[in-house]
Amino acid sequence: MQWSLILLFLMAQCCFIDCQLYQFHYINENKNWTEAQQYCREKHTDLATVTNMKDMKRLNNISAGDQSEAWIGLYDPTNGTRTWFWSLPGVEFNESETNWEKGEPWDDWNSNCGILWPDAKWSIVHCRYPALFLCYDDMNTTHKYHLIEERKTWLEAQSYCREKHTDLISGTKQLQEAENMMNASGFIDYWRKPIYIGLFSNTWRWSDGSGFSFEPWYLQFDYQPNRGQCAVTVFDDEGRWRNENCTERKPFICYSDDNVILIKENKTWEDALTYCRDHHHDLVTITNMDDQRWMQEKVKNASTDYVWTGLRYTCTLDLWFWVSDEVVIYKNWAKGELMDDCDMSGAMETGGRHQWRKKNDSETFNFFCSKD
Repeated sequence: MQWSLILLFLMAQCCFIDCQLYQFHYINENKNWTEAQQYCREKHTDLATVTNMKDMKRLNNISAGDQSEAWIGLYDPTNGTRTWFWSLPGVEFNESETNWEKGEPWDDWNSNCGILWPDAKWSIVHCRYPALFLCYDDMNTTHKYHLIEERKTWLEAQSYCREKHTDLISGTKQLQEAENMMNASGFIDYWRKPIYIGLFSNTWRWSDGSGFSFEPWYLQFDYQPNRGQCAVTVFDDEGRWRNENCTERKPFICYSDDNVILIKENKTWEDALTYCRDHHHDLVTITNMDDQRWMQEKVKNASTDYVWTGLRYTCTLDLWFWVSDEVVIYKNWAKGELMDDCDMSGAMETGGRHQWRKKNDSETFNFFCSKD
């Protein structure tokens, strides 16, 4: 009974917290894109990077009301040269291991997502095309691949796979394994529709160098090839983005990530907790996939193989919890890491998949502090 009351209290606390790891700042000064980038890097962190639909809505509500658009941190340094990627972090696209249909990928700026046909050949389609899709699940050793027989856009499919499993199927090894599985089960005999895989292309980059695969053209991007290589967000009901000439002068949106800071000092978990509470606020809490993907970008600058988070195991209550008193609802554990041991805390991998690992409190790593 006592434990039930504690759990209810913690869940109630979690429902009222909406901590943002980064903030947007609307700057109502007219500058060209390069000048806006320099201003943001000097005064904040960089021009705005957008990672999810929540950010899109935040951008759309941020203007002072007297401007129709503003620069964001999206630009095309490639002048339209297409580069292909896999959705699953850590899986590199290898041009020598492709299986394109004859004539693919064809030159269509609006078609940036990959589909798989029953003959195992790849094609490209517009990312808003609704299709079935294949998820990969590295936590399930007996059933790694899941065909989802619901039609979704590529971005919706990616979000579904990341929430329910691990990610969209990515890389030639996974595709071969999935094909073998479907052949063995006889499923491939009646599979006659194209399905999404985790293949997408991109010519655009974010100013801060982050590798977020959230792409505007999957949503509402008003693009004209000869108009320019820098992007603005348009303040209207649709929240569209548009490419413009980078020399035009416009207001702009910066972001700052000073709500979280990477401490490049090697400390035990308890010493890291004490440091954060003495100098900032607390060890960082990760409550959703958006926070996780944001932290994955920042963790690449660490000098240790893992970084401490605010994740802690208590033997008394037999559960994992965040030191901010939030319940562990969103999880990103590596396979085999859920066995419970005393004197253990949670750390994030600084490479590979950036998954969570349990580590002995006495080990020393870099760590992230939150500031409020």
